[in-house]
Amino acid sequence: MKRLRHIITLFTLPLLRLSVVLVFSNSWFFGCSPQEQVRTKEQLADHWPRAGITYEIFIRSFYDSDGDGIGDFNGVIEKLDYVNELGANAIWFMPIMPSPSYHKYDVTDYRAVHPDYGTLDEFKALIQAAHDRNIRVVIDLIINHTSSEHPWFLEAKKGRDNPYRDYYVWARNDTLAAYIDKKEITLDSDNIQQWHDPGMGEDYYYGFFYGGMPDLNFDNPRVREEVYDIGRFWLEEVGVDGFRLDAAKHIFPDERAPDNHAFWQEFRQKMEEVKPDLYLVGEVYDKKEIVAPYLPGLPALFNFDFHYGLLEALLTQDGSSLPIKQAEVLTYYEGITDEFIDATISSNHDQPRILTSLGGDVEMAKLAAVILLSMPGAPYLYYGEEIGMLGDKPDPNIREPFLWDVAGKDAGRTSWIDPVFSTDETVTPLAIQREDAESMFSHYKDIIRLRNSDKVLALGSLKPSGDGLPTQVMAYEREFEGEIRWVFHNLGGEPVEIAKPKEATGPVYTFNRAQLNGSQIQLPSRSSLILK
Repeated sequence: MKRLRHIITLFTLPLLRLSVVLVFSNSWFFGCSPQEQVRTKEQLADHWPRAGITYEIFIRSFYDSDGDGIGDFNGVIEKLDYVNELGANAIWFMPIMPSPSYHKYDVTDYRAVHPDYGTLDEFKALIQAAHDRNIRVVIDLIINHTSSEHPWFLEAKKGRDNPYRDYYVWARNDTLAAYIDKKEITLDSDNIQQWHDPGMGEDYYYGFFYGGMPDLNFDNPRVREEVYDIGRFWLEEVGVDGFRLDAAKHIFPDERAPDNHAFWQEFRQKMEEVKPDLYLVGEVYDKKEIVAPYLPGLPALFNFDFHYGLLEALLTQDGSSLPIKQAEVLTYYEGITDEFIDATISSNHDQPRILTSLGGDVEMAKLAAVILLSMPGAPYLYYGEEIGMLGDKPDPNIREPFLWDVAGKDAGRTSWIDPVFSTDETVTPLAIQREDAESMFSHYKDIIRLRNSDKVLALGSLKPSGDGLPTQVMAYEREFEGEIRWVFHNLGGEPVEIAKPKEATGPVYTFNRAQLNGSQIQLPSRSSLILK
């Protein structure tokens, strides 16, 4: 089962006066004192949700405040200032509700939190502490299915006459042959058994992802009302700012796509009655033509094409296609609505970590961050990418403990799993990276700071501009309210020299020794230059 979650948001600096030229050389501002780099929340420009950065956290692996080896709500509270320091202004929490699994995508109680993470009051305290820092809180809401241990399903299994039977999707044993071989294989699931025997001697139930996750029956009005009440509970009584909607494409089968679209529009309308500024981001794992019709119901949608396009560009050292494909996606979405939010990602909890996907090439991973954060959209940052964590399938090894400090000093490091990829031998802990201006962490802070302080990079349109350039160069223009930024990346292993746009005046950002030399742009291997 391949899924995507993610939340990364934006901690922003005000747009500096145009007379001040900002130059980054991996870790510093030219023309800004250290004091000017530290701003209170009242001074921050805020592009969320349209173009903000959301930080995705798997609480189990984040920070352990009580020494039981499992991350918890109080641990997140202790690290909220870190989220601010990084530059995010929202957090997306992977599932927090009671569940029999470590990942908690199979819920047993929709109005509670898992005791491993703490109490509901502690989660409310986390929300308040986040809001005090101008950080929004978005939680995973898993309504496509429940756990097979959910009380609804335990009742439903008791027989056809049980009032909860119709909460789920069943094939009667006398018609089972018509269903049992019907399988829907999609990009987000490789499960080939979708009808499951509950062991009661009759009828099979439908579980798209696997037997432990029986699908709810959204043709049942009682189920829809249950779901709306659950949403109201988390918005009104708990105080979250929105939801990440898991498996949003699978409320109804693929052949009933219009019913899926209609359901999410109704869900949005019901939730906005409670919270008009509600944030919703959906996981619809497919190509843009399938994704786009969900926008009226789910105004933010993850852009999986961007993830794969970014990896392909970096691995093939071909920068020509990603800006074109991304511009096509944005144009296509604008044909549906001009209020969409394009949730871009470089990785998440379902995909191998970006540094692993790039073969451990640190400079290439840094370049990936510059591309992600200089493109349009509302980027999501998966916890640990900013310190160069590693991870590959199976899924638990993409979700290994965050390394806060060196072994022996890291009291908050979780120990629920023995890490295979992100160990003290392979990843430099945050405490050491903070002191290194060339570290992955310093690099992420710099490019996030630039994006947060520059409205053109945060909010501007996208125009590919790579015609006539070497294929290893990725080039595009960003424009907002008459201002332009020209962005150039060299994805190749050899240096490139190209002509400067006539209208460009000087650098806004440099990475990896790129520079403007008179009328020529000099791009060393795996470097970036942004001009104003």
